Amino acid sequence: MPSRWRLLALLGVAAVVPLAESLVLVPIGFRQAEGLIGQSSAVWPYDSYHDMRWLLVYHNSWWVFGLGLVGAIVARGALSAALVGLSWPAGSPRPVRRALLLRNLGVAALTAAIVAPFAALAVAASVVSLSWVLFASLIPMVVLAPFLQRMAVGAGWWRGLPTAKLFGWSSLNFVVITAAGGLVWSAPEEWTPVVAVAVGMINGLLWNRTVRAAVLPSHVRLRRVPVVPIVVVLVLAIPLVGQALAQRDGARSTFSPPIFNQPLPQGVPYAVILIAGHNSAYDGRPAADPNVERFSYDGLDSGGRPLPYRSTATHRSLESSAQLLAVQVEAVHRRTGRPIALVGESEGAMVARTYLRNPPKSPVTALVMLSPLVRTGRAYYPPPNADSGFGVATGWLLRVMYALAGVGSATEDHPDEPFIRSLLEDAPFYRFQTLCPIPGVRVVAFLPIVTAAESTPGPFTKIPVVEVLSLHVELLGRPMVHDEVIGFLAGADVSHVRREYGLLQRLGAAWQAPLLTVNANPVWRPKAPPGPAFSSARICRTPR
Repeated sequence: MPSRWRLLALLGVAAVVPLAESLVLVPIGFRQAEGLIGQSSAVWPYDSYHDMRWLLVYHNSWWVFGLGLVGAIVARGALSAALVGLSWPAGSPRPVRRALLLRNLGVAALTAAIVAPFAALAVAASVVSLSWVLFASLIPMVVLAPFLQRMAVGAGWWRGLPTAKLFGWSSLNFVVITAAGGLVWSAPEEWTPVVAVAVGMINGLLWNRTVRAAVLPSHVRLRRVPVVPIVVVLVLAIPLVGQALAQRDGARSTFSPPIFNQPLPQGVPYAVILIAGHNSAYDGRPAADPNVERFSYDGLDSGGRPLPYRSTATHRSLESSAQLLAVQVEAVHRRTGRPIALVGESEGAMVARTYLRNPPKSPVTALVMLSPLVRTGRAYYPPPNADSGFGVATGWLLRVMYALAGVGSATEDHPDEPFIRSLLEDAPFYRFQTLCPIPGVRVVAFLPIVTAAESTPGPFTKIPVVEVLSLHVELLGRPMVHDEVIGFLAGADVSHVRREYGLLQRLGAAWQAPLLTVNANPVWRPKAPPGPAFSSARICRTPR
């Protein structure tokens, strides 16, 4: 085939795959997943990352997972063989079609195995809505891309460093995918197929360039060194090291913000209960102001004072923590005679929101949520004793990863601890109700800027929010945030929306796992609020 016609065929094949995906997603209104379409014909390993996230979310038994995995490998191998063959530079000897197909089937199987742990982390990020989990799943893809793109073209791909061209083209593909995900959300939905065709054609050009750079390298450094296996092993350690560091840092957190160490201003009419986050600890010392008290995940002593607790106490279910909070709220209200304000950080915000789900005659009249977990429970995996259910293989993959990360760690984090299972089992409430108005309670949420990458684009809150240029769980120690919290407790209305927040939401859309609809999962179906299956119209609507 002449080079010009081969290029046109390449662009057509690369474009038809995302177009087909868009023509499935757009009619059913699955807008949240439309940001992923740009990856369906991207270069390695982004294409497999796309496939594995869909599979890990939407399989509901081991048989479905096994058949889906084989099908994904065969389809991906055949597609990449066609794309590689059409991208092969003219004048360079090309392998026969059978050899090219067999090589790419092997590449698809190997890439699926390498990518699976990171795809599982992306699913876990949908469960807990923590940005570091999402970044731990994505950064290895960016690192691996230039090393894996040589696999499909010939022997010796696992030795030597990739060329600067391969680094450049793989980085450009990441930019293209990210921009396409943002464009899908910025343009009207009827334009999504047009975006799909455009990004598919760009993917075709990038296949052309990466295959050419891999077949005709200008100079390969460290030609005899098995660089790729070394890089793969190091990259596989990234989420494990990240989890171990997060466990260690969380275990030594004592949550001692200024509001705990300073007297409350006279203008604050509340007694304040501070609720720390996951893996926090408390030594039992009282606050500077008698109207401020730490919530204890171990409950109260015989005198009604909060008990010291270790980090493992925060692993209890949100329901049991909310029951302890109810007892402490009543005790503080009796002792001070004041209305109660709850100030919760991360898991603490979720405990407070769980308590205020149906509070009968509660003395709580104000709630401050700092770094709440936004739209958690967008995926699912069953308990370890279940042999079926959505995400059954995902759950076991996460259990193995957490076990490896926990070797030598003093903490007991695992994906089935009661806190995580609370988010999984009661996902409809936490996904749709967390940032909603509460009758009789003044509410504000302080959102760090990284929250933009944790949730899907579009509206997910109907309460005042303050968006802060910050990472997760480092808000209340900031003077500006402290002043705004005190102002809110003194009766002021606070709200601040950052212009870049929505942009970061849209740019992050391509890298999230597709959400599991509440109607699909039998565990969630009885608790699902009314509304279209794939729509954000369910936000703040209660179940029938």
